[in-house]
Amino acid sequence: MNKIIWFSIAFLSGAFLPIQAGLNTKLGKSLESPVFASMISFVVGATAIILYILFTRESVSLASMRTAPYYAWTGGILGAFYVTAIILSFPRIGPAMTFGLVVAGQMVIAVALDHFNILVAQQHPINLWRILGIVLIVTGVIIIRKF
Repeated sequence: MNKIIWFSIAFLSGAFLPIQAGLNTKLGKSLESPVFASMISFVVGATAIILYILFTRESVSLASMRTAPYYAWTGGILGAFYVTAIILSFPRIGPAMTFGLVVAGQMVIAVALDHFNILVAQQHPINLWRILGIVLIVTGVIIIRKF
């Protein structure tokens, strides 16, 4: 049962991405600046997280923050790139193509990270089935592009 909940949360978070992209794109058009829309998206998101932390009274120690490797702090930069890239891509190539390519990119890198045991809890070597999964996703992107 526990895995079903986590599968559902992961699916739901993926389902929210095109909605978020559409909303951020609308904001970018209204502001006439995709970069400012991206920044505002992060400010609103950070505010929501701060409110959650205050409400749940979660805490973190300064000592634990010091133990994080330097590269772990770059996730926010990648998030900013992602949100801005989506705001720029979404109106130009459409939601289906944008997120088809996003999923394809995610799967290629995720399988590589699994295989080389980078940033993962448990290594999963590349095998024929994983390659087939990537090929099917890329084929789906090609079909979306053609039709």
